[in-house]
Amino acid sequence: MGDFNTAVVLDAIRRSASGLSRVELGHTTGLSAQTISNICRRLLDRDMVVEAGKAGIGPGKPRTLLKLNPGGVFTVGVHLDPAVMTFAVLDLTGAVVHRSCRATPAVSDPDLLISHISEEIEELILGSGVDRAKIAGLGVATPGPIDFDRGTVIDPPHLLGWHLVPLRDALARATGLTVFVDKDVTAAAVAEMWVGGPSGVGSFVFFYLGTGIGAGLVLRDEVVRGRSHNSGEIGHVIVDPSGPLCGCGSRGCIAVTCTPQSMVLEAERAGVLPGSSIHPHAHETDERFSALCTLAGDGSAAAAAILDRSAGRVAKAVSVITNLLDVDRVVFGGPYWTRLSALYLRRIPGLLDDFTVARSIHRIDVVGTGVGEDVGAIGAACLVLDHALAPRAARLMLG
Repeated sequence: MGDFNTAVVLDAIRRSASGLSRVELGHTTGLSAQTISNICRRLLDRDMVVEAGKAGIGPGKPRTLLKLNPGGVFTVGVHLDPAVMTFAVLDLTGAVVHRSCRATPAVSDPDLLISHISEEIEELILGSGVDRAKIAGLGVATPGPIDFDRGTVIDPPHLLGWHLVPLRDALARATGLTVFVDKDVTAAAVAEMWVGGPSGVGSFVFFYLGTGIGAGLVLRDEVVRGRSHNSGEIGHVIVDPSGPLCGCGSRGCIAVTCTPQSMVLEAERAGVLPGSSIHPHAHETDERFSALCTLAGDGSAAAAAILDRSAGRVAKAVSVITNLLDVDRVVFGGPYWTRLSALYLRRIPGLLDDFTVARSIHRIDVVGTGVGEDVGAIGAACLVLDHALAPRAARLMLG
């Protein structure tokens, strides 16, 4: 109960832009004045919160406001995408203190890639100037599927050679930090909740556009991870029954119609882009997708048509999720989002409205992430904050 109540108080302070007094915390949380006083004293002693001036609230003497202490705790986040690795150090408020980015090495040996990651983490921490003793942990956002309990990455389709890789334990040994591993789509949704602003409140779907495509789910300010922490796998939702054959045996799945690689292949078949290797590395796909977007922006009708068809397919995929869950909004983000944002924000809201069953009751907002391009790495770092500080009813379970 003590840990849960502390999380409740910290969460209330975090959500207040101007800070809260002890009296306001009592009203907001329903906890007794003595409990609030004890928790606040502990948080002040740990440098988690600071007294931030006084405010006159109603009759009586001004009350002391409490705010999060940005420098009280820091976290490190790593986003492992097959094309690019992004690293970030966050303070307690979720602000980025230091970041770095590098192309993911084209290696199939997980141990070698993990070594690259750990070296970059050490350089990141050193460059940030943060006291290592104040780093609460390391979060890693990785393509799924994952075995959450073991911290293992299991055969992600775009990381060749990764079979039952014990990523959490390997990085814990290499860095000496407590490590949390979660799916990239889930981490992105967590980032939106913690630092995304209005787009991260309530119930929403985070539609993740990376080398792969997935959906992070948040219902009433709680992340939905599923039985094995692998929710959001939407690659085999059919959006074009006459589309290409998928490895699952169906035609027109998201995995073969909406991903950057599938759009590049479609452009090659149409002669919009010259042909390339049968199995291009993620780096090559990234470059060729950028070329496709550039052609569309420069006036190529054929290139623009490919991207436009992808918007229609994505709208159908999103509608399946939003009709099932009845959410407030869809948030788009991920490594490929910036290149598609103008088109998708122009086309998808109207299409989604047509597909939405409850449109006469409420509209579904379609927005871009409020976090920015580093949403994966920021979300990874936020996994540590979310694990330690977010109040969850499960914390009250006994036995």
